[in-house]
Amino acid sequence: MACLGIACGLPESPAADGGQVRLNQIGFLPGAQKLAVLESGRPRSFEVVREADGEVVLRGETGDPGVWVPAGRHAAIADFSALAVPGRYRIRAQGLPPSDPFPVDAQAYSALADASLKAFYLMRSGTALDAAHAGAYARAAGHPDTEVEIHPSAATAARPAGTVVSAPGGWYDAGDYNKYVVNSGITTWTLLAAYEHFPEFFGGRELGIPESGNGVPDILDEAWWNLRWMLAMQDPADGGVYHKLTNLAFDPVVMPDQARERRYMVGRSTAAALDFAAVMATASRIYAPYEAQFPGLPGRMREAAEAAWRWAQANPDVVYRQPDDVSTGAYGDGKLDDEFAWAAAELYVTTGEASYLDAFRKHAGDLAIPDWNDVGSLGWISLAQHRARLPEAERRKVVRKVQEAADRLVARSQQSPWRVSMEAWDFVWGSSAVALNQALVMLQGYRIDGRREYLDAAQSQLDYVLGRNPLGISFVTGHGLRTPMHIHHRPSQADGVEAPVPGLLSGGPNPRQQDLVDCKGVPYPSSLPALSWIDHDCSYASNEIAINWNAPLVYVSAAIQALAPPVQDAGRK
Repeated sequence: MACLGIACGLPESPAADGGQVRLNQIGFLPGAQKLAVLESGRPRSFEVVREADGEVVLRGETGDPGVWVPAGRHAAIADFSALAVPGRYRIRAQGLPPSDPFPVDAQAYSALADASLKAFYLMRSGTALDAAHAGAYARAAGHPDTEVEIHPSAATAARPAGTVVSAPGGWYDAGDYNKYVVNSGITTWTLLAAYEHFPEFFGGRELGIPESGNGVPDILDEAWWNLRWMLAMQDPADGGVYHKLTNLAFDPVVMPDQARERRYMVGRSTAAALDFAAVMATASRIYAPYEAQFPGLPGRMREAAEAAWRWAQANPDVVYRQPDDVSTGAYGDGKLDDEFAWAAAELYVTTGEASYLDAFRKHAGDLAIPDWNDVGSLGWISLAQHRARLPEAERRKVVRKVQEAADRLVARSQQSPWRVSMEAWDFVWGSSAVALNQALVMLQGYRIDGRREYLDAAQSQLDYVLGRNPLGISFVTGHGLRTPMHIHHRPSQADGVEAPVPGLLSGGPNPRQQDLVDCKGVPYPSSLPALSWIDHDCSYASNEIAINWNAPLVYVSAAIQALAPPVQDAGRK
């Protein structure tokens, strides 16, 4: 409950009892749902105060508290959605310290969407980053990848072991300097889907990358940097796709130009071929309007997608196995129905050929939360986006599947004392991205039928990532009042700049703590799922960054900005 103005009195506060007021440190759109978590074991009165003059602009009462099991904390929700006037505010509550200041702003997430996308430029491989575009994060070129050796695990008669090939470009995958097709697949698709779903938002945005101003949206220019590398990962002899381009072992903590180990094409796999096929089919239709800027490219990508599909059909169970002499990331995946379903869906949307829809029906499962090793949901989402092309029965099924998945997440969020859909089991390696991919699924429900509960629940997931969590951290570097400063990311560790590369999403709490040996002497504060995070560069299990984690940050921040509800909807349940 809430009341506006200064007519309602706030009872005198008892002594503080150790809890905090947790909220989104970036702020809120005027018409959006606005929630704070009060760490309190009893209901409390609260008031919203304008920071400039201390005037109380809204008063209210929290709901009854509950215990959020992943953190072992009491939580009472303060709903101040009725606050719609732009400005800068704080929340005061009985017995608790005042909240961080926060803005209400009609462009609350524009800078975040831009920075999280610009971070991909700062992750480019094989090129120098100049000061005009990278500022303090300018660096020399490293890993040209123009002389890459075929590893025995990837050898064929046409390209035997030791053959030297060229595959420049792409993005560094995470805190390391390697490049992996499987993880690039979901990453690149998420950026392409963001553009396909919200073309007006991205159409005129210029990020200050070398390609800005060339008549192509910067998000597509950035995606092309990775697509051109992916195209070089296909074996032209048979359409198969190399699993990864890496060293034999991870580089030390040095800048890219100081990392000079031999690079290899390692393995070929069905998962890589299908992820490649899905992304190339998607890209071929999205770049079609830009044929003048990319002559021949849409057709080339469609042909590459179809060749990879044919290879996968002929080699349906080639699972990547890590060679004994390779210790870089495996991205191995033995469950391939989801990859087949995703690739089939994208090829159907792009080509209209019924055989691909038949293949989707054969392989599709339920719509799960997207992850690099569970990509079937991407097919459902693309079919929902293009549902007008489907037969009527298929259209109804796709809509139902998407809405059922979104409904499950919304129900979990509404039942959660912290008002998020994150359960204890969701706190895994990259839990911040799990929260955002849950939001991505809920946003598909909203895009289908416009029910406000979908948008509000997605907003709540973004709030969690941006500070409304029990650690009080915005997990995005450079965006928020308390942000990660010591991410596991070689350029940020080695560049001599105090602040890390901005716009990158820290992996977030992970109670499995797989890095305990590496972080010896740097203890985690807790083993509870939502508290198991340390801001230290030793912690690849909780504080690394990765391209597949940043991509849903781009999607969700842009979507919530683009879908901003009108002010008259503020406070609507």
